[in-house]
Amino acid sequence: MEIFHITTNNLIAPTNQTTQAQQASDKIAYKLKELPPPSKPYAMKKFPIGIQTFSELINENYYYIDKTPLISQLVEKGKYYFLSRPRRFGKSMLVSTLSSVFKGEQALFKDLYLEKNWDWSQQYPVIDLSFGRGVASSVEILNETFAAILNEIAENYDITLNQQSHSNNRFAELIHSLHKSTGQKVVVLVDEYDKPILDNIDKPEQALAMREALKNIYSVIKDSDKYIKFALLTGVSKFSKVGLFSGLNNLQDITLDSRYATLCGYTEAEIKHTFAEHLHDVNFEKLREWYNGYNFLGEKVYNPFDVLLYLDSKKFKNYWFETGSPSFLLKLIRERQYTIPNMENVFLTEANLGSFDVDSITLETLLFQTGYLTIERVEEFSDNFYYYLNYPNREVKASLNQYLLQDLTRVELSQAAQSQMQLFKALDNDDLNALQNTISTVFSAIPHDWYRKNQLSNYEGYYASIVYSYFCALGLTVIAEDSTNQGRIDLTVFFKNKVFIIEFKVLADTDKQGRALAQIKAKNYQQKYLVEGKTIFLVGMEFDKQQRNLVFFEWEKV
Repeated sequence: MEIFHITTNNLIAPTNQTTQAQQASDKIAYKLKELPPPSKPYAMKKFPIGIQTFSELINENYYYIDKTPLISQLVEKGKYYFLSRPRRFGKSMLVSTLSSVFKGEQALFKDLYLEKNWDWSQQYPVIDLSFGRGVASSVEILNETFAAILNEIAENYDITLNQQSHSNNRFAELIHSLHKSTGQKVVVLVDEYDKPILDNIDKPEQALAMREALKNIYSVIKDSDKYIKFALLTGVSKFSKVGLFSGLNNLQDITLDSRYATLCGYTEAEIKHTFAEHLHDVNFEKLREWYNGYNFLGEKVYNPFDVLLYLDSKKFKNYWFETGSPSFLLKLIRERQYTIPNMENVFLTEANLGSFDVDSITLETLLFQTGYLTIERVEEFSDNFYYYLNYPNREVKASLNQYLLQDLTRVELSQAAQSQMQLFKALDNDDLNALQNTISTVFSAIPHDWYRKNQLSNYEGYYASIVYSYFCALGLTVIAEDSTNQGRIDLTVFFKNKVFIIEFKVLADTDKQGRALAQIKAKNYQQKYLVEGKTIFLVGMEFDKQQRNLVFFEWEKV
């Protein structure tokens, strides 16, 4: 991860700020180095697909990538933590592992780093909270769910809760009672802390009510400080401290702490060590393209859910994307008339990247926190950090754009698939006339009523967004706003040994046709790719708002 310093004069060399990330992973690297090669019994282990409980993973002979060196460091260096990661990234397993550590379940850690690097003579009472069970559609249901969780924990420790009023009072009573009955401080682990809010994110009033209810619950943790040994909250999103965390402002946010960048997710070294017996036919270049690329300001990590399912089947598919629907994101994109190619050039300040609130949702921040965008690079200017975001990998880019196409056009899936096939064949055969016909057909197929309801044709980015998403959904390498020394190419599409340089124009009533290709040639955009020895096509596409379609198309082969 390179962090560049920007001055008013120039861009100077990368700093060595990544050394913190390297130091943080030293324990893991050392552990991997000293472990012997996998034995035959080790090769019989199972892939932990969908497994979220550490004890089950160990006892039922599943693979486990040893994250306990980082867990040791976490406990040594602090007390209150917050971690945000996308869904299916191993947060629940992290919480479960911490629970087993503090409960003193030493037998589960045989051959792991913590086996000989933890004081197993100490056991602590653990409050495991997860809001992942069901959907809390009201504050009443949330309180009922939380009360049930507290009762289960109290019963496990043979404690009777006397408080019958608000949930926060019962929570405080449980913490105090556990400390009193065991003589030890209490560990509080909260998984999916934000789910009740995210379940209602498209209903602002309900989401705000959930936020206030959760704020009361989480404030108990800070108020019970003298009884707390350790606390960790995990979730998908980070809400601002003035909102959800105003009652718990002592949390250390490690979401973008380079020391813990690999706490969830798999590094390539971890994959190669742990799954060595399954890798003889794995093309790592292709594996990186599909599933790597998540950057939390340290070493990039693979999506663990994708890796496990791929190794099990040896088929490249959109495993992670298919486990969740980005419906709320699609709604925001449509309502805000967001130009889809701009997702490749998102720029956020540190404050924007870090958090949002239910009454002030920043689309780009939500895309980052939910895993659809990741950090591409960081720049520092006058002691402030600025973050440039992009898609993490092929799976996310292709799958998200497939969904966006359906949302932007409302064309039948079978018809969209046919158009994609025709588009692919046109590029493969260098048939630019077929490319023109396919794009015209795509826009002709969009229902008139869909335009009427959304007024989508009134924003210029709509036309470029659809063409861009079609290319991306094919899994092609596509660059939006491709920089040259003369300006920016609207769209550059790479296909085998060919480069398609595309410029879009949306015509007003008095505009002269032919400006798109003329701009490509005037700016000499093709110069950037001439040295690569590829066949280059210059393509001008011009659209008309009234006709809602492609009205002028011209091209040249270089």
